[in-house]
Amino acid sequence: MRIGLTGGIASGKSVVADMFAELGVPVIDTDVIAREVVAPGQPALDEIRTRFGDQMITADGNLDRGAMREAIFANDDTRRDLEAILHPRIGAETQRQADEAGGDYQLIVVPLLVGSPLTEFVDRVLVVDCEEETQIRRLLARDTETEEQARRILAAQASREERLAIGDDIINNDHSLAHVRDQVADLDRKYRRLILSFAESPQ
Repeated sequence: MRIGLTGGIASGKSVVADMFAELGVPVIDTDVIAREVVAPGQPALDEIRTRFGDQMITADGNLDRGAMREAIFANDDTRRDLEAILHPRIGAETQRQADEAGGDYQLIVVPLLVGSPLTEFVDRVLVVDCEEETQIRRLLARDTETEEQARRILAAQASREERLAIGDDIINNDHSLAHVRDQVADLDRKYRRLILSFAESPQ
């Protein structure tokens, strides 16, 4: 069984994923894969240079993530062009890693799962949810964004309502880490029961 873990920026997806990993659950993070496919020497980076120009590449040959982020949040066409370069590669590598990972069930971390083809790849969707003001506060602390920039980033993503609409399970991350850990433990037991009931059902 594959669980798609999603949530808005600064909602706490990585914290939740780490907690599942501590329980022995294989975690495949598409953010990590996205960084790997644009590493120097990878075809995707060459395509990004061709499409968006040398200003998106740093002096040491890496993707300038800050410049790219500003560009995609400012222009939907730019975002779609970048997605056309990255998404097929990310999807293929996600499939490969999932096929090799094994486990009773797997967690596939997909920050932008709403509208993504990867919704067809997962069996259930787990949404890490928190108030928008919590996201903004964490963004300001983490990335030293201005509040205007933080709100623009949130506006460019799927809305909280859209994420919750596709969720089979929800983790609330507005409170303490202990509260989050309790929810993760409950869901881990739930998922293992689901696997067991499926295994025992007549085929």
